[in-house]
Amino acid sequence: MRSADVRTGAKRVAVARILVILAFAGLGLRATHLSVFDRKGAQQGEAQSLRTLTLPPERGQIVDRTGAELALSVEAPSIYAIPSRIESLPAAARALAPLVGTSPTRLAERLARREGFQFVARWVSRDVAQRVRALDLAGVGVVDEPRRIYPHGALAASVVGFANIDGRGARGVEQQEDAWLRGTTRRLPVERDGDGKLMLVSGGTTWGTAGGDVALTIDAALQADAERALSEAVAATDARGGVILSMDASGGEILTLAESPSFDPNAFRSLEYASTRSSAFLDAVEPGSVLKPFLVAASLEYGTLDPRDTFDCENGSYRVPGKTIRDVHPHGVLDVSGILRFSSNVCAVKIAQALGPKAHFEMLRRFGFGSATGSRFPDESAGVLRAWSRWQPVDHATIAFGQGIGVTSVQLAAAMASLSNGGEWVRPRLVAAHRVARGAWQPTRREVSHRVLSPEVSSLVVSMLETVVTPEGTGTRASLPGIRVAGKTGTAQKFDRESGRYSSQRFRAWFVGVVPADDPRLVIVAGLDEPRRPHHTGGASAAPLFARVAAAQLARLGIHAEERPAQTRVAASPAPPPVASAPPRPAPSGPKAAAAARSQEEKGESQPARARREFASRGERILLPDLQGLTRAEVMQITALIGVRATVSGSGHAIRQDPPPGTVVDAGETIIRIELGGSPPQRQGSGAAPGGQG
Repeated sequence: MRSADVRTGAKRVAVARILVILAFAGLGLRATHLSVFDRKGAQQGEAQSLRTLTLPPERGQIVDRTGAELALSVEAPSIYAIPSRIESLPAAARALAPLVGTSPTRLAERLARREGFQFVARWVSRDVAQRVRALDLAGVGVVDEPRRIYPHGALAASVVGFANIDGRGARGVEQQEDAWLRGTTRRLPVERDGDGKLMLVSGGTTWGTAGGDVALTIDAALQADAERALSEAVAATDARGGVILSMDASGGEILTLAESPSFDPNAFRSLEYASTRSSAFLDAVEPGSVLKPFLVAASLEYGTLDPRDTFDCENGSYRVPGKTIRDVHPHGVLDVSGILRFSSNVCAVKIAQALGPKAHFEMLRRFGFGSATGSRFPDESAGVLRAWSRWQPVDHATIAFGQGIGVTSVQLAAAMASLSNGGEWVRPRLVAAHRVARGAWQPTRREVSHRVLSPEVSSLVVSMLETVVTPEGTGTRASLPGIRVAGKTGTAQKFDRESGRYSSQRFRAWFVGVVPADDPRLVIVAGLDEPRRPHHTGGASAAPLFARVAAAQLARLGIHAEERPAQTRVAASPAPPPVASAPPRPAPSGPKAAAAARSQEEKGESQPARARREFASRGERILLPDLQGLTRAEVMQITALIGVRATVSGSGHAIRQDPPPGTVVDAGETIIRIELGGSPPQRQGSGAAPGGQG
């Protein structure tokens, strides 16, 4: 019995042993099949511990034309979570919330929405990242990813733009060149440990291709100077904002583009998206009288105008169907240069009527108005230019002096460049060169789209525009001693949508010019949005801004303006607002008056002081003081103070003044003509003086 039981037990052990061996063999075969022959099974196994983390690639740099870095990428830590691996969401949220600046409840709700990988906070400080690591929370970790930074802050912000949190360009060149800058997405194979933390797989990482670099045509040093000049001009005139754009006249390269207000692209997450737009490319506004040179050029090109022609300016009032056209300063007969120099609306309308609406429209289109420049700047505006077939006579008349048409600052720059460079329309450029990562720079090329004018007409109009910056012209404050300047002022009334009329209080002041006029190198567009009276005109506010920026940029080219005489430096600065006082009484004449004057001087009150005391302002108009008997320096000092311009001839003391004392005039564009004589005359009453107003 015993031996039979032993044999039976041995058989059972042998069978069990065989079954176990067969089971392990079966499992081994199945594992071999899943891992070697069945890739789906292998992938399911790997998915439990391995995954691919997708991060933005290393974005290329943006530099200025000299290589100064304007935008670059650095590695910044970001906090992530895998909620399915977190043991307690409420506990993890309580620990993380103070570090990422949110409430535990909100963070817990956010983590509960999905089980897979998600970012908790992007671009945190190294200190915060270290404190998160110290928590050692299952399912929570830190990974480095690229972050875009702008070393110079707001410098050229509207041009450079910014890249968003996911590394995609959202404004400016960052958006324009996004495909080139972005490169290929970075995919990082990572392994997940038992706590759900991600670990980089050694030896198996595949890094995406870095983005290419972009060099701008912008010069950072000139840009900084232009932004400073614009900021000071906006503050001095109490304007809402402004723009200063300079462009190479023949190559189309934009050297500076300063805009106010500006923004810091490093803080884009806290800004309203609309506040980061570039008004120079995106906003179409009425240009006012800066459009007149293009009308004159069109008429000369078509042969409907001869440079020797003269026009009757109708003493400042001219009726067209539906509207009476008026000049701010009435004139009689003017030649073509005089029409530009004094900016006559009436005569501009007559020139446009002779040209005809179809030809006028076609030439405006050839100058680039009514279509985007092709600069490739994102969302660039085409401006507003209706088809000529829809123009009424009043529409054609107002377009002649810049109303009823919308243009951008970059369109104005391109048009003025074609007017000054011999007649070629050159496409504006912001990008000077591209290069692949660690490669060589490949420059962009100058693009000539078409010919607008003959070289002869181009040269003729530029010479006419030089008269605008003479002492008799509206743009005298744009002049640079020793350098020939050509340009045009513009004072565009802003349309009031509520009243349906053009405002008499809100203006856009322009000066668009070329320097040097005899060898055009730079085209500069200066504009101020709603400068306060008496600085509301292009001649009073935009012209001096142009002069300051032009002088600095020409100096970089080795062209230096002469130093202004001391007595004219005051006039080059925007004049402070006048202080209202009682209207002056006519000054008495005769020996008693002279004795009284000497008595006042003995008491310490100089003639300029008395003239300032006698000056008065009546709202938007200025009551001219009596300048007779003053020296040249005193005349320049007082006229600069009250916001009018003076042309002075002769030597000694003022003996004649036109307009006479007591005349009520507009500030900014009014010109007072002063004649100096050998000795101070006796002061006389404010009777009429010969001559007309300039």
